[in-house]
Amino acid sequence: MSRVAVKGDVKDLALADAGRLRIEWADREMPVLRSIRERFAAERPLAGLRVAACLHVTSETANLMRTLVAGGAEVYLCASNPLSTQDDVAAALSVHYDCPTYAIKGEDHETYYGHIRAVLDSKPTVTMDDGADLVTELHRARTDLLAGVIGGTEETTTGVIRMKAMAADGALKYPVVAINEADTKHLFDNRYGTGQSTLDGIIRATNVLLAGKKVVVIGYGWCGRGVASRAKGHGADVIVTEIDATKAIEAVLDGYRVMPMSEAASVGDVFITVTGNLHVIAQEHMLAMKDGAIVCNSGHFNDEIDIPSLEAMATSHRTVRPFVEEYVLAGGRRLVLLGEGRLINLAAAEGHPASVMDMSFANQSLSLEYLAREHANLDAGVHVVPKSIDQEVARLKLATMGITIDTLTPEQETYLASWQSGT
Repeated sequence: MSRVAVKGDVKDLALADAGRLRIEWADREMPVLRSIRERFAAERPLAGLRVAACLHVTSETANLMRTLVAGGAEVYLCASNPLSTQDDVAAALSVHYDCPTYAIKGEDHETYYGHIRAVLDSKPTVTMDDGADLVTELHRARTDLLAGVIGGTEETTTGVIRMKAMAADGALKYPVVAINEADTKHLFDNRYGTGQSTLDGIIRATNVLLAGKKVVVIGYGWCGRGVASRAKGHGADVIVTEIDATKAIEAVLDGYRVMPMSEAASVGDVFITVTGNLHVIAQEHMLAMKDGAIVCNSGHFNDEIDIPSLEAMATSHRTVRPFVEEYVLAGGRRLVLLGEGRLINLAAAEGHPASVMDMSFANQSLSLEYLAREHANLDAGVHVVPKSIDQEVARLKLATMGITIDTLTPEQETYLASWQSGT
């Protein structure tokens, strides 16, 4: 690994020029974020902010970092998952875009948390998290820095759950805007982004034909909806498992079979977890799986799969392709784990397409501007993205697509505001 005396810690700074090309290519598909960057460069609404960001280090994230820097912020970035970093992008951010980056694809646990600590050493005034590892580390180990933090943002479903739990315990010490709760984030990023990128990761890793396979989608939230839809589009026989009765009904009416995981385990060929919960594929499920079953995760943390039990059960284990590990169980039955159980769309592929991240990161940028302006009026806790920001992102996205929509007439506005009209 190459190391020179620069801020950050990346695999090889010589990759920086290749990373810049990747970043520029993604920027072509991110016109909303680009328009915000142009305004930020002129207005500098983030001047004086020091941002500690813990996000997937991808070309799309790089364009978010560029936008924050254009707005006047001082930005430090680390990875939010050990396998999600694009090493050339990390190098380019440190070399070309004035964003010290601490991220190496495949980093071990110690290095991962060392990078989080390095970013916190910047003494941030704002945090930007994806999964809440940075915020958790800040509240557990760096409480000396809390007084200087005015607010933060959280990108993911998993992270918002953790932030709400912290707030309920009275542990969260500053306001955090839940980016995931914006309609222009979870309705599109979670559904269309996760749907496409998850199957992209599975196919790149395995080269399996999904048509005719029984694909078990574990969890039917917005990510699960997207994965199930795209698997069905590939010709798969999709089975959904759920704990929520309403979501289970929706899955049935969307055309999928729904059953408990205890039944699906012996039926499925490919298993995809998207719940944000612990051990939704447990030891008893793996014991029931057929020979050659493929198991992967597209939720934020790899503990959705009980990997320690899988390792304990296995009589042997080998890596047969990049990001493909084969475990042989007693009797010769084989189970295949993809991407170490980490986010398969980022471990084996490139994550969400830039076009959908355009809206998610537009929400991030505008929410940071909102925090810079309104933080003194916000209590410690989890806050929704203001509806005005959500609507502005949608408006900008439609405009970049050349699409116009109707507006209410004065008569229609009056009618909708009235209770006196009836049959």
